[in-house]
Amino acid sequence: MPLFDLPLEKLRGYASTVTPPADLNDFWDATIEEARTFALDASFEPVENHLTVIDTLDVTFAGYGGAPIKGWLHLPANRQAGSPLPVVVQYIGYSGGRGLVNQDTKWAQAGYAQFIMDTRGQGFGGIVGDTPDPHASAGDVAYAGLMTRGAGSREDYYYRRVYVDAFRAVEAAQSHPEVDAGRVIVNGISQGGGIAVAVAGLAAGRLDGVIAALPDVPFLQDFPRSIDIAPRGPYPEIAAFLGRHRDRYEPMLAVLNYFDGVNLARAATAPALYSVALMDDVCPPSTVFASFNAYGGDSAAQHSAPHKEIEVYRFNNHEGGQEHHWIRQLEYLRKLLR
Repeated sequence: MPLFDLPLEKLRGYASTVTPPADLNDFWDATIEEARTFALDASFEPVENHLTVIDTLDVTFAGYGGAPIKGWLHLPANRQAGSPLPVVVQYIGYSGGRGLVNQDTKWAQAGYAQFIMDTRGQGFGGIVGDTPDPHASAGDVAYAGLMTRGAGSREDYYYRRVYVDAFRAVEAAQSHPEVDAGRVIVNGISQGGGIAVAVAGLAAGRLDGVIAALPDVPFLQDFPRSIDIAPRGPYPEIAAFLGRHRDRYEPMLAVLNYFDGVNLARAATAPALYSVALMDDVCPPSTVFASFNAYGGDSAAQHSAPHKEIEVYRFNNHEGGQEHHWIRQLEYLRKLLR
């Protein structure tokens, strides 16, 4: 895949045309307030993982609408009693679920508590999931996949439910006694990275303890540009829908604007390490830079912007930096937590 987006020197200064709705904060304040009317009811059941160095707990907590959301909590078996661990709350890429009990324990191997959130209605793309989406709207026309599910209104849009689940996943992780509630890192690749950006933004002023965001080639950023230029992946679901429903473009963009990572990133106050791949035709680099460049912008206007860095992988597609970037993340967190 050749370079197809803006050159790097222009990407570093690229600003999205996306602007937040006037009532963005009110909408999310009301959404989070409603979610918190349901008891979190986080439960942690020990489960056999066939590993000697990791202990695993099967997690259930109340997400959007009080629906039960599954997850894993992995803990290093050699952890010191009475010393709560910083926790990496991990969100999953599009179509994936939480996976099998020992499928991904790398953050716990590195000495962190690792909380993996299952994504409602997903787990059909190679990594299994265990959480249905009981609130899926049956009344609105949608394209196959999830990108246009419920997109007739901001209240019914699929990612409203997912973002609430993700926000409450942080609260669930913080509720475990072996987790340091004041040292939460939100992390994910692709869709997971986009969710991490959203949670970093939603946490500001609503949830204490999020100290870093690690969005890796994040999805769900700069919807207008992504729909126009992404030739592969989930964004074309929206373009295909609009190709048949030609009168829905402006109304759909108005809904997506409440969930665009560019808008939510502006509110973030936690430090961030992004990654971007310049040959990425699933999450085009300009859309990632749009989010990165906006990140913490509201804080900058009020006092000081959070520290942020972006790692550029020039010759990679949507796989990004993979194992190389994980080492970069480990180094970043070691320095941050020092």
